[in-house]
Amino acid sequence: MCLFMGLTLFWVLFKEQHKLLPISQHRIYSNYKWSINCILAVQLVGVALGSIAPATRWFVAARFKSSDIGHRSFKNEFKVETYWTQKLVYWQERPLPLQIRSNVLRKLVHDAKRLLLNVCIGVQIVNILFSKLVLLVSAAFLKGFLFCFHQIKTTRRAWCYNSKESRTETELDYSGYVLLLEGESGLPRKTLKNICNEADKLIQRGRKKQLKNLKQLVMKSENFSGVREFDNNEVPRLKYSSQEPPNCWSLPVVTLTSVAVSLSNIADDHKLNQLLNAVSEGLYFVKLIEKSLDKNGDLTIIRHAAEVVWVGVELSKKWLDIDLQNASLGSGSHMEALQNLSGVAEKIVSDFTTRTVVDPLMKNPLNWPAKVIAARSMYRITQTILLAQKDNHSQTNEELFERLSVMVSDIFAACLTNLVSVIILKCHSNAIEEREESVRQAAILLGESEEVLEIIQKIDLPSLDPKKAGNIEEWRAFMELNPPATASASSNNGTANPHSNAEQVSVEIRG
Repeated sequence: MCLFMGLTLFWVLFKEQHKLLPISQHRIYSNYKWSINCILAVQLVGVALGSIAPATRWFVAARFKSSDIGHRSFKNEFKVETYWTQKLVYWQERPLPLQIRSNVLRKLVHDAKRLLLNVCIGVQIVNILFSKLVLLVSAAFLKGFLFCFHQIKTTRRAWCYNSKESRTETELDYSGYVLLLEGESGLPRKTLKNICNEADKLIQRGRKKQLKNLKQLVMKSENFSGVREFDNNEVPRLKYSSQEPPNCWSLPVVTLTSVAVSLSNIADDHKLNQLLNAVSEGLYFVKLIEKSLDKNGDLTIIRHAAEVVWVGVELSKKWLDIDLQNASLGSGSHMEALQNLSGVAEKIVSDFTTRTVVDPLMKNPLNWPAKVIAARSMYRITQTILLAQKDNHSQTNEELFERLSVMVSDIFAACLTNLVSVIILKCHSNAIEEREESVRQAAILLGESEEVLEIIQKIDLPSLDPKKAGNIEEWRAFMELNPPATASASSNNGTANPHSNAEQVSVEIRG
């Protein structure tokens, strides 16, 4: 319609400029005088701009239809699918919501409604048939034009035709992944190829954002033992409620990093900055995994505690407003730094429990402030490290720093084994309005994590239930029963290689 209006307006201006109108109609007298030409010009520009989008949609629809001409009978071409009139038929058969006591009047209103909707259904059918006719005619002309263009192009490039044909034969068929409506023809091969090419471009864009520091850190992981070792069950519990707050992936990571920053003679070292950058890159994936898998939001406050701690550590090297670089006073040994941090954390938790001893809500650790949850994590981790140091008094700051880095690496590696599941979930987004953007994000995410996933593939995975693999507590419980050596042996027997999952992600994104 916009195109027809534009052509009509353009023809009137053309005849006016070239004196093609009859003499009686040539002179138009108006109060606008000379400005009438400006008004016509503005209208022409507006109609032209308004015709671009409809014309583009018409061309795309005709292009799709042109590839399907000749594959269906004439009767099927003009078949009106039920979904075009389904809503109108539903309204027609539905009883009136009005409460009318008179049967005669109620029947009269019902018949009038059915008659009106019958007219609407008829108009809809005529509209659909006319649209199908226009589309079929347009596609026929376009197919002839494209055929001629293809023949000319083929003649000019005959020397490379055979190579292109051989490549086409080896292409995978992704038509089975396309969701079609009733009576809708399949997408042309070229359209499917363009969709796959777009996914490949998004993956390539993600590859350009490869996180090098995280890659170097994850390479230190060998058997995920740090998931079990960062919190020793022999550490005495503080006197608070009978329930223990659960752990999430990010909280022990930021706590271990805080302890690493507190070690003297390391703060200005290149290794520390590299660790901070790697943790910052890794938390990007960890937060995404935790948010995607924690559907009920049970760990929201725990994740918030990790975020609060990390802001201070990353920006100012402080843990809850405590300068980590000054944590080791006096001799400056790492033992003193660990004892100071443990003492501060224990005091924060003790003061909180003393103030809220009569508050029944505080018996649930998920109602604790983020600061108290972070302090509880710091206390248990520092006490675990101190407990391990009893048998190794000669360990230097650099050796302890390296051990903490390996623990962080193990936790990251274990958490990132869930990244494939998160990518698949993004490809299967239920909301149609969000699915396209979600698949785009999944493709970029796959490209960003490709090298890291390749490193994790080389590590033997424990035979943990995939439904439990997203929870760090489930990992710890499994590894307590199956130490790394046993877990590695069992993984060889029962665990699928994540490489197959990565291939599945690739297919899901392309589809």
